[in-house]
Amino acid sequence: MIAIPPPFIAPTRTSLRVLTLTVFTFAFQACGSPPEAAPPAAVAPPASSARSPEPPIVEPHLSQLRQLTFQGENAEAYWSWSGKALTLQSKLPGQGCDRIRRADLTQNPPTFTPISDGKGATTCSFFFPGDAEVLYASTELAGPACPPLPDRSNGYVWALYDSYEIFKANADGSNVTRLTDSKGYDAEATICGVDGSIVFTSVRDGDIDLYRMDRDGGNVRRLTSTPGYDGGAFFNKDCSKIVWRASRPKTTQELADYQRLLGQGLVRPTKLELYVADADGSNAMQLTYLDAASWAPYWHPSQHRILFSSNYGDPNGREFDIWSIDDTGTRLERITRTPGFDAFPMFSPDGTTLAFSSNRNTPAGSYDTHVFTAQWTEGLVAPELELPADRVLTDIRFLADPKQEGRGIGSKGLANSGEYLEQQLDKLGVAPAADHGFRDRFLVPTALEQGPKTQVKIGKAELKAEDFVPLGFSAQNGAASGALVLAGYGVSDNGLGVDDYKGLDVKGRIAVVRRFVSEDAKFESTEAKRRFGDLRYKTWIAKEHGAAGLIIVDDPLPPVPTPKGWKAPDEASLPVLSAEGYGNAGLPVVMLKRSVGHALLQKLSHGQKILGSLTLDLHTLTEETFNVVGRIAASVPNEQKLPGAIVVGAHYDHLGMGGRYSLAPDSKEPHVGADDNASGTASLLEIARNVVASQKELRRDVIVIAFSGEEMGLLGSSHFVHAMEDKTSATLGPKGVFAMINLDMVGRMRENRVQVLGTQSATEWASLVTPACDGALINCDLVADGGYGPSDQMSFFTAGIPVLHFFTGAHSDYHKPSDTPDKINAAGAGQIAKAVSNVVLSLARLDKPLGFNGGAKGPPPRGDVRNFNASLGTIPDYAGPGPGKSGVLLAGVRPGGAAALAGLQRGDLLVAIGEREIQSIEDFMFVLNASKPNQTTTVTVVRDGKRVDFPVTFQDGGRR
Repeated sequence: MIAIPPPFIAPTRTSLRVLTLTVFTFAFQACGSPPEAAPPAAVAPPASSARSPEPPIVEPHLSQLRQLTFQGENAEAYWSWSGKALTLQSKLPGQGCDRIRRADLTQNPPTFTPISDGKGATTCSFFFPGDAEVLYASTELAGPACPPLPDRSNGYVWALYDSYEIFKANADGSNVTRLTDSKGYDAEATICGVDGSIVFTSVRDGDIDLYRMDRDGGNVRRLTSTPGYDGGAFFNKDCSKIVWRASRPKTTQELADYQRLLGQGLVRPTKLELYVADADGSNAMQLTYLDAASWAPYWHPSQHRILFSSNYGDPNGREFDIWSIDDTGTRLERITRTPGFDAFPMFSPDGTTLAFSSNRNTPAGSYDTHVFTAQWTEGLVAPELELPADRVLTDIRFLADPKQEGRGIGSKGLANSGEYLEQQLDKLGVAPAADHGFRDRFLVPTALEQGPKTQVKIGKAELKAEDFVPLGFSAQNGAASGALVLAGYGVSDNGLGVDDYKGLDVKGRIAVVRRFVSEDAKFESTEAKRRFGDLRYKTWIAKEHGAAGLIIVDDPLPPVPTPKGWKAPDEASLPVLSAEGYGNAGLPVVMLKRSVGHALLQKLSHGQKILGSLTLDLHTLTEETFNVVGRIAASVPNEQKLPGAIVVGAHYDHLGMGGRYSLAPDSKEPHVGADDNASGTASLLEIARNVVASQKELRRDVIVIAFSGEEMGLLGSSHFVHAMEDKTSATLGPKGVFAMINLDMVGRMRENRVQVLGTQSATEWASLVTPACDGALINCDLVADGGYGPSDQMSFFTAGIPVLHFFTGAHSDYHKPSDTPDKINAAGAGQIAKAVSNVVLSLARLDKPLGFNGGAKGPPPRGDVRNFNASLGTIPDYAGPGPGKSGVLLAGVRPGGAAALAGLQRGDLLVAIGEREIQSIEDFMFVLNASKPNQTTTVTVVRDGKRVDFPVTFQDGGRR
């Protein structure tokens, strides 16, 4: 592999000579030489001729230092799997370029045996499992001479010799076998200790990327594809992950320069960062943001830490030391401190000994690099400095600790989390900015309580309380009585060709239906099972057919034809009575246990006439929760302040122990929400830290808000915006909000890329966001959409405020207990916080309003989103119309949509579509699903306390 990256400053003629003599020749020059007999290991050059630093340098992780080589230039020493030998790359006196040698450590002093034949240049040797064979790269097929030095008219560049191929040989150098045969550079290969497969660097597909192949050179597959240099990769112990160094051009000019040099077989990676990924190249995560030459990574025995070499911290870029960092990008620690060059760390297989290369102990005037070993002493990490990643991960670990009970509304853990945020903001110097210090309080429905009047009768028998449960979306004080009518599974859908209500008269009666769906082929898809088995759907259909009440029983029918030995599945547990949003289904609904309901269904299916009654006595319980609101005031006098405040927000609540919105519905564990949204909340604190540090630059106030109630329908942000519009806000003056930036799920950044949504909500966003991200060393994908979307920025966008939403993407742990802190990319979250801070500081100096674009389109549907047949183009306010009210409160209407064309507007309370009463968002969705594009009907809203009708023509659901 390439021995060392150049410093990131322009080297002087003297420094170029020193660096070239020191290490660069390892990769590009080779010749042959007889084996070297080293002096005794305990002997070191005399103190008078050595560069012994004063006072003595303390390197607490290293002891029993042993120097193995004493002549020439030696580096890249990699252990055998037995721990008894090393392969290394050497250029001894008189040799033109590097060759590969094997050091036998069972001898004292060690003996050295050549492996490569001295033809061409060689690099990157590594033992195969079993230690009988060795891998290396060589240019020998192009001839025995050393390759020419690269053309330095291009500046400081490395040559990617197209004659490099990868070979394997016996450990004594015999039986050389070629493994690669492709046009261009193939080198920098290391080996998996599990199966002997090889990860290497190649330009075979036109870029400098990582590849993996089997130990015999077959089954080559590409691992990286981002433009730029990727190389020097190593597997972890079980070969499930890789770590490597990368240099990625960021600007158009940098990319053009990179591609121009690559066409000449050259590369200029003056700054390198470390990446880790799964062994197939997926889930790539940038580990360091040191803006330096960081390279030669290797896994610590814990497999959760990386040792590497870097010139970070040296303003001249010439001091290279070994450092370590966690695989989360935290706890950066300097391992070596001896002046000069220290690199290529590799642990012995048992994890006790570190091999590395250094030019310590060399005589005055000499810059030769030699191979050393040292006993590794594990101990407490002593971070060199606190990185943004350290602070972000500390906050995430607190918020996503199972002790916080998933931060569900009404939980002690959510209150603890809010108090923690208040304390952190106070420590940072952020002023409280709400009605009650930092607390912007509001009430949310959290539970339903069953009153003593609740009663279910079948015939003359009253059911025991443990035999049934009312459903939370029932009419809370609803009652129904009359004949019970069995309606199959309660499905009625023309498109599906199923109508369980055909020929039945349930008007004014109590419908009885089976839970879930039948085993008919029409319901075989997951989407069909979810849609037609939905309890709200069954309730809506019963109500559409005029039922006064609904009873549901988990009692499946056998399929037709019935397989021999068919047995009904076990009964699913009854739902827990819980508050399910606002509004209700408009009729009482209960679910019976199978032990009671089976006999009822049998009697009804045989035509027996049975009367029944349902009486519900349900009471909504509310809990107080609070947004955490702080202010970082502009530093200029009031008369010089720019109008409007910048709001930066993130929600800190989550799903508690699961419930309705969990994607692990049977789990009762804490849904700790490390990414959703402890990551955004922790990043919010980091942004506050950055803005406070730059407070002298502020010409307008910055408001930081940790929202509560987001998971229940943007309740906290909706409350805040309504208070602002109603001029009851304690936070904002009459000039309101200038712009809002939201962080929701920013903890899983991969490939160093973050999505920035809402960029069409203001014409200036692109010019502000791109340089802010470049300054934070991350790539921001500006998504061309407006401010719509299921997170807190939508509450602000629908109020006419330009917004951004930073988001690192969905993942399989979303809304599950498995969204835990160990999966967080803390380094990435820290850099996102830096990018947002840069945007905030730019906005704080901007002396003209942003060009708000209220007509910006929303994003296309993603994931599990229902595609309605018809659309009104409305944006519901999920906070609801308020206590005691039903209907759908409109947070806004999409420009050009059916509602906007009909005259509906923000603040309208939609209560009916045609003859159908709308009591909740679910009712609204079912009506849309039952409607068709271009169908004309009447929409009724309550505006200023009066019912107003609007003729409206539905649009296609794809335009919603």
